[in-house]
Formats: sequence, structure tokens, C-alpha cells
Amino acid sequence: MPTERIAEPELIADYACQTGESPLWHPMEKRLYWSDIPRGRMFRYDPATGEHEMCHEGEVVGGFTIQADGALLLLLAHGAVKTWRDGRVETVIEEIPDERDNRFNDCIADPVGRVYAGVLSTPDRPGRLYRLDPDGTLTTMVEGLGTSNGLGFTPDRKRLYHCDSNDAYRTIYLYDYDQPTGSLSNRRVFFTAGPGDGKPDGLAVDAEGYVWSARWNGGILVRLAPDGSEDRRIAFPARKVSSVTFGGEDYTDIYVTTAGGDNRAEEGPGAGGLFHLNRGIRGVPEFFSRIGL
Repeated sequence: MPTERIAEPELIADYACQTGESPLWHPMEKRLYWSDIPRGRMFRYDPATGEHEMCHEGEVVGGFTIQADGALLLLLAHGAVKTWRDGRVETVIEEIPDERDNRFNDCIADPVGRVYAGVLSTPDRPGRLYRLDPDGTLTTMVEGLGTSNGLGFTPDRKRLYHCDSNDAYRTIYLYDYDQPTGSLSNRRVFFTAGPGDGKPDGLAVDAEGYVWSARWNGGILVRLAPDGSEDRRIAFPARKVSSVTFGGEDYTDIYVTTAGGDNRAEEGPGAGGLFHLNRGIRGVPEFFSRIGL
């Protein structure tokens, strides 16, 4: 049975998130997970039934991945890393001493099961991008960042997109990625947003190699061609469009998080909601992390 196409964003779950973020499809459960960062809440949505629920409330969750055993790997405040499975939490890393006054912000697993995870900048130090290997080794990959944000691999697994959402940058970078070693090199600018289009936030890469860029304070989701040119844009009833992912049986379902649910008068009537659309464009599954497995 073909997937129903839904051209315009449809609100499917409304928890008025302050900072709705990190939508991620769980292929084993066939459900979507997402978070409300500052409130430490996590939610899940089952498209087969239309039911959704808050499934966790606790520490600030800056980002997460799906582990190869089906658990969630939570990237938290203070540089803590923990696994979560239906409310059962186990600690992987208690804290990163350099990040005691900071938190993770966004992350992605690579084909080997490593995790690349950014932290915010602080008054004392710019942001960083770390790599966490399956054996627990932590390596600083990039320094001097403003606001480390969305990450996505090209379909050939040879390059990695990485967004810096800081006002001074508003840029999506592209790195060469070496799968055997996990190294990143040759950083160059892929795209820089103009002031009227908001700041590039979360992103996802589709099967054709196009980049879907959520725009914080822009109220739009933009599809960028591999050469950085704009292919299309989709408007949302929320100024802070925060992140995007693909899911569903054929990965043509697009799920988009938004922020600002605590101030809808200024941020828009859909601020803080989770949206869905389907334009028949296929995404690709995200990789599983294998931290500690």
C-alpha cells in the first residue's frame, strides 16, 4: 500500500515544548522519539495508532541516538552519557570535567557505531564537537564553535555536514569523513543563511543527497541541493523550526520539531508542536550507536 502523501505540515502531537528537538525514528519499535530539552522530557509517537505519550522526564537531554540493542543513548548536561530503555537508566559516562557547566546539544551515530556530539559554547569557552567511540574513548574533534548543532552524513558516507547555529556563523559546514578511523578533515562552508531566513538548526540528508535544514527563527524547513542551492522551502506555523528526520516503513515520512511553546503569542500557534508531512521523497535510516556494546 503506497504511503499517503501530505504536502503541508500537519500537527500530530502538541506538548507545547519549550525546545522541541531531536526527532529520531526507532526502526525496531516503528515509533518516533523526540525531546523537550530544558524540561528534560522525552516523547514517542506511534503512527500506526496515532497515539503519543511522554515517556521520560528527568535530566536535560541535549540529544540521543538509537543503540544497536534498541536502547536510547542519551547525551545530557555536564557531559553525562546514559542509556535509557523504558525508564531504566544506566550511566556510561558520569561527566566530562570540561563540560560540568555545559551540555550536549545534538549528535549522530556513524556507520561504525561511534557518536559525534556537540556541546554549546559557554562564557569561558567556545563550543566543541566530540567523538565518542564504542569503547568509551572520547576525542575532541572540532573546537572554536559557536552553537554546535545538526549533523548528517552524505549517502556515500564520505562526508559529514555539521551546523553552527550561532548568530555570528549561521553556517552548515562540510567535512571529509574517514570511516575506518572516524577522522574529520578539510572543513569548508556548504551553506550560510541570510539574516531573514533564520539560523540553520537540525538537519537531515535524504536518499538523493539533499540536505533538509530546519530554521530557528525562520519558520521554515529548507531543502538544499548538494551544491548548496535552494530546492524548496516549506512554511510552518512556528518561528522556531528546530529539527527534522525521516521515518516510516519507506522513510518518506518527514517529522519536524518546533520550539517556543511557552510563548505562542510571539512564536506562532504551532510553536512547540511535532509536525508531519510526506512529499514522496525518500530519506535514509540513521545509523545505530554501539557505545558499550
